[in-house]
Amino acid sequence: MKKRRIAYTAVGICLTAIFIKNIVFIEYKVEGVSMQPTYQEGRLLSINKLGLYFSSLKRFDVVLFHLPNSEEIYVKRVIGLPGDEIHYKDDQLYVNGKAVNEPFLSPEDMDINKKTGSFTLEEIIDKARIPEGFIFVIGDNRLQSRDSRHFGLVKIEHVIGTVEDKK
Repeated sequence: MKKRRIAYTAVGICLTAIFIKNIVFIEYKVEGVSMQPTYQEGRLLSINKLGLYFSSLKRFDVVLFHLPNSEEIYVKRVIGLPGDEIHYKDDQLYVNGKAVNEPFLSPEDMDINKKTGSFTLEEIIDKARIPEGFIFVIGDNRLQSRDSRHFGLVKIEHVIGTVEDKK
């Protein structure tokens, strides 16, 4: 009788752990090359769905989100946060007037793949700063990424979660 109770408890604990894991985390398979070299096509990522409820997004977080009125889901890097004034000049990121290093891009990537170009936020969204409730996202493979430079800002409420798999 005691062994049976222990077995039921163990099974219950395992099922509860699996249930909680499936509520908190989802898996996402990278499609396309827009996040290379950070994440290769086909890589399985673990997405934390609850992290946003307990902490806010940070610059350079990698997020999974969906575009409104679309079935499309994207994984991109957060470059601009609410209140930020961002622009690129000659492939250099400037946030609120200060040059910011993008440490996830190696020197080789900067020479070959970065090519972010030059643009201001106003050229893309007609505003000088990112409004509350929105973020600006870009793929690490700048030449092969469809991102905020093309579809504009992403509503934070459309973010599914943050990538937990660190390279």
